Amino acid sequence: MGLDLSEILVIGVSSRALFDLEGENALFDREGVEGFRRYQLAHEGDMLAPGTAFPLVQSLLQLNEHASKQIIEVVVMSRNSPETGVRVLRSIRHYGLPITRWAFSGGEDLAPFIDAYDVDLFLSRDERDVQWVIDHTSCAAAVISDPPEGYLPEKNRVKFAFDADAVVFSESSEQIFKEKGIEAFHQHEETNEDVPLDDGPFADLIRKLSKIQEFLPMSIERSPLRIAIVTARNAPSHMRVIKTLRHWGVYVDEAYFMGGLSKDKVLKAFGAHIFFDDQESHLRESRKVVPSGRVLYKSNSPLQNNGQSGNFSSGAKEND
Repeated sequence: MGLDLSEILVIGVSSRALFDLEGENALFDREGVEGFRRYQLAHEGDMLAPGTAFPLVQSLLQLNEHASKQIIEVVVMSRNSPETGVRVLRSIRHYGLPITRWAFSGGEDLAPFIDAYDVDLFLSRDERDVQWVIDHTSCAAAVISDPPEGYLPEKNRVKFAFDADAVVFSESSEQIFKEKGIEAFHQHEETNEDVPLDDGPFADLIRKLSKIQEFLPMSIERSPLRIAIVTARNAPSHMRVIKTLRHWGVYVDEAYFMGGLSKDKVLKAFGAHIFFDDQESHLRESRKVVPSGRVLYKSNSPLQNNGQSGNFSSGAKEND
């Protein structure tokens, strides 16, 4: 009988998201697979520095020590071959991360293995892999930014922050705003206040985060796993968000309705281990203060025309 993962949050993280491999990535671009392989083999004894997703992964795994059962599983997913992945494995052991599952694809795309490992959230530096996951699976996925300078994560709690529209909720309301403007958006949301918003790409993730809170020994108000909504919405569009989350049975610890103000100061005050947003304009400042991930639109989304997802490169690599 296989492991039941229905009540376990499974995080798939690329080696470049977990560790700082940007120098190695640049070397790969210059010298190709052979140069990269020689470098990795020659530096197997050099431990890798933490990357953007490292504080999140480290703090999430610590939740297992407090819970009544295992609630977190992390899978490192890398385009390294097993041979060149030794440095990654040694670094995992060096930092004492209790990770027991890996996927070394030897240059092949990682995305098709998402379902094989039952991943709920995939974090990567590679836009092509993330776009494939968004287009072909129900897994939440984001492109991880560079690590913020001077970021000091809280050690005893894990804090997730989410944008609302096109992240937790569907992009339908955001599209009304894009096409018809703010007044039409507010009128639509106020009229439909009691109609739950449709699921967005991170809806299942936030439901699972809320679910695993039940296995932590403290009351939900004092949980070491905290969830925040940080959205550009404001009154009168705020009530539909609150009522939708209540309808889903999701407990959100904090909510900040910004009304178009920059989100970076709120995110820094909240102390997010990770913030997810679909808008590059919002991420431009937030990524400077907290680890951030960009949520891509599906390839056939009308919002692609707004250019928020950016361009992604093609070509298999053995350095992610």
